[in-house]
Amino acid sequence: MDTSTPAKKAILHICKREMLRPLRDQILRLSGFHVDSTLNAVDGLSLFWSQQYDLVLVDVEGDAGVREAEHLCSEIKTAQPEQVVAFVCNWRVAHLTDCPDEILRTEFDPPAFVDGVRRAVLRP
Repeated sequence: MDTSTPAKKAILHICKREMLRPLRDQILRLSGFHVDSTLNAVDGLSLFWSQQYDLVLVDVEGDAGVREAEHLCSEIKTAQPEQVVAFVCNWRVAHLTDCPDEILRTEFDPPAFVDGVRRAVLRP
């Protein structure tokens, strides 16, 4: 994996899937990111309030997860409009929302996932 991220960027990763979350966290860490993660939105908001993040990455699983992810995104953007938020979801779910700054439309493809995160973190 390419580890060319110039400065260690901080990512808050909120993912309800217990099996997927640590794997994504490790991929991001190996790619040069600092990662804090949690399994739920309540803990995610607590972490968000405790420090600055370059990116809040929210896993959106299925149509039902869109509503909760949008609520979380709305709370974050209301408090800090400049905060970059990205959703990780499949193509179908991606068409159901317009809340985040970025949508990473990847099935499990680690290089595409890391590239999407880099684009989101480095956006102007």
